[in-house]
Amino acid sequence: MSIPAYAQSNFQTLLRAAADGNLALMECLDAQTGCARYVICAMGRDNGDYVFTPFGHLADGNPYNAYLPPDPSDPDGFVHPDAQGETS
Repeated sequence: MSIPAYAQSNFQTLLRAAADGNLALMECLDAQTGCARYVICAMGRDNGDYVFTPFGHLADGNPYNAYLPPDPSDPDGFVHPDAQGETS
């Protein structure tokens, strides 16, 4: 599986913002749930105003429990810790 072009482009923008010192962590509300989210944003300027472009939010709780990493032995699979070596 490959990472889509839009995600690669957004990641490069995020890296540039980090290198330039133009990242912010903002407390926002989730538009659907109303819950607080801590959002990673790139900062810019537009006619003297600050502009914040959201890229994603920090995982709630333990991020290791939120995501399944790719399986290094199966390019189409993901590691499932409960499957004891099996992937899908």
